[in-house]
Amino acid sequence: MSAQTSKSSVSAPREILQKLHEVMAQRLSPQAKLDKVAKTIAKALSSEVCSIYLLRDTKLELFSTEGLAKSAVHVTTLSFGEGLVGNIAERGTPLNLAEARAHPNFAYRPETGEDLFHSFAGVPILRQGQSVGVLCVQHRDPREYAEEEIEALQTVAMVLAELIKAAGLIDDKAMAEARGVRSGTVRLGGMRIVDGLARGMVVFHQPKVHIEHTVADDLDAEKERVRNAFQTMRTHIDKMMNQADFGGAGEHDDILETYKMFAFDEGWARRINEAIEKGLTAEAAIERVQQNTRVQMRKTQDVYLLERLQDLDDLANRLIRIVAGKLGTSADLGLTEDSILVARSLGPAELLEYDRRRLKGVILEEGSLTAHVTIVARAMGIPMLGRAKGIMNMVMPGDPVILDSTSEALFIRPSAEASRQYENRLSLRAKQQAKYASIKELPTITKDGTTISLMMNAGLKVDLAGLHITNADGIGLFRTEFQFLVSATLPRRQAQTQLYRDVLDACGSKPVIFRTVDIGGDKAVPYLRSEDVEENPAMGWRALRVALERPGLLKVQSRALIEAAAGRDLSLMFPMVTTTAEFIGAKAMVLEELDVVRKAGHDLPRSIRYGAMLEVPALAYELDTLLPAVDFISVGTNDLVQFLFAADRSHPKLANRYDWLSVPILRFLKRIVDAADAAGVPISICGEMGGRTLESLALIALGVRRLSVTPAAIGPVKTVIRATTLITLAESMASWLTDSSLSVREHLMQWAEKHNIPL
Repeated sequence: MSAQTSKSSVSAPREILQKLHEVMAQRLSPQAKLDKVAKTIAKALSSEVCSIYLLRDTKLELFSTEGLAKSAVHVTTLSFGEGLVGNIAERGTPLNLAEARAHPNFAYRPETGEDLFHSFAGVPILRQGQSVGVLCVQHRDPREYAEEEIEALQTVAMVLAELIKAAGLIDDKAMAEARGVRSGTVRLGGMRIVDGLARGMVVFHQPKVHIEHTVADDLDAEKERVRNAFQTMRTHIDKMMNQADFGGAGEHDDILETYKMFAFDEGWARRINEAIEKGLTAEAAIERVQQNTRVQMRKTQDVYLLERLQDLDDLANRLIRIVAGKLGTSADLGLTEDSILVARSLGPAELLEYDRRRLKGVILEEGSLTAHVTIVARAMGIPMLGRAKGIMNMVMPGDPVILDSTSEALFIRPSAEASRQYENRLSLRAKQQAKYASIKELPTITKDGTTISLMMNAGLKVDLAGLHITNADGIGLFRTEFQFLVSATLPRRQAQTQLYRDVLDACGSKPVIFRTVDIGGDKAVPYLRSEDVEENPAMGWRALRVALERPGLLKVQSRALIEAAAGRDLSLMFPMVTTTAEFIGAKAMVLEELDVVRKAGHDLPRSIRYGAMLEVPALAYELDTLLPAVDFISVGTNDLVQFLFAADRSHPKLANRYDWLSVPILRFLKRIVDAADAAGVPISICGEMGGRTLESLALIALGVRRLSVTPAAIGPVKTVIRATTLITLAESMASWLTDSSLSVREHLMQWAEKHNIPL
């Protein structure tokens, strides 16, 4: 390569960018503009050939060339993966060949007149991260192109994507094809998190920033924007680390490690500044470096590094949003139509920010059955599909989708047939709901006469309508923390009192069990922070531990509950009780507030019952001291299972690892149920386990007589219970628990099938 060529290849990018914009600003037809672009690039890179292929329908069409036969324009086409051009578009990576014909993908096109040329270099034209065309150059002499020349082509291709889009040379159909999504329905699997069926348009929780301006006017100003963005991002990441927010959002240590590695990597910042030096805006420079890094990482066979690629993309997208001043979520912008929310992970407070009238479903790349966002989604009645691998790259905002989380499926751009199936499923679901409605007034009683109290979980005022719809026996768990999660400051006592009074009014004579606030740890709120970084927030400073250390929190809430329940019965329970002493200490705080209200001459509740949530295994070994002190206990199976198995419930790799119907879990629950029965203390299950039909059978077989579940689960669970002969089931369960099997799931399914239980 000559010295002149080397010099031009290094200095060319900024000059080319300016010339391209000059060309595109001229009042010419799109074709004329593209022809001038090809000539400009060829001249600037001292290339004998410069060709531009664009995606039209399903083919890469030669749209313009300088150096090849003009008669081949709009005639020569290649499929994705066909020839060198198709190979580049399919892989999304450059090719640099001294002898083009030696490559196994070489496809000869005689009409182009390319016989005279040996060397070949090409790069993908990327828009929104996907190939929509190819920019290539050729020379007569066999030689590999310098790294600087390939870099120049990539930079030019990035700007070219913007320019050809502005000229109307890329249509939405071509972009859909470029994403690797062919026409017709695409079916994607996942993990059922919240049952349901929904249809809507894709909305990203964190909207992608579409970079429309790639050429910089002031390089120093762009560098300053990047410096400020890095500082903002690093400060934000430090804050996230200190607040230990990752557990609640379903993220894990790998993400944190990647964030720390890249966010504080000066090499990354340096490469972005180098891209700006070539004439790119801050946003375009970040994306340019992101593309380069993605290409390099995809060359590796290291599985760990490939998994970290998504983490890198997350961080780069975060930086672009900061630079562009678009840090808000789609909740901030508001939903304008029926929407299916797509995110990598999501926190409970983030989900609560959305308008539930418009939000029809949620799809997560991660997600687990017992993450707190799952509990919120279930309370809101929003179908949720998790572990939908690759979803962020398979859909675009506005894509129509059908979400069938019950069948663990997602249909992207559904066909007419898929839409008909959706309507059929809706019809079937309506028939099921009609069936459940027909038994609404009937008691929840087994075939051999055992009555089961079937209550519902709630946490929002809008949930209370479910009490009438389902005819549940009451609210077995009202989660009071939702009011705290959505507030920027600690909710005032008057606001808390009004909420609790509204709940009691809506329930009338039916009982309500209020769980005192469970915040902190993985349900962090901005106004209540721990000074220490928590490596495992789910097992950290949260729930009753926070209340005991900051007594003002529990005292204010207790006062609000007492005032709201004036003249009525009040049942409250404390979350995450670890020892009997903690329960006694919390109860003492409530009694203090009761005394304050009494001395002030205000009306008091008719009665107060105190309960403890058993979700920490240690408490099961203090039942001899706990049971005489409580009026009831409720088992929170979500946390209990994670603590028993030492399995972080938010870790994607462990989400389905441990079975609720495992023998260790059932034996543990049996021990608690038997002890409570012997002491005459009512016991209930209020975790996810009780709301699943098969698991509910296991629980009543263990002796549980009260379940508190989501409103949607009441009909199915009642149907199953009414079809069951309990004495036969209990006898079978007793024998299964002595079996060496890890889980009784298969035994229970076979039993249900044999006895015609409608699971």
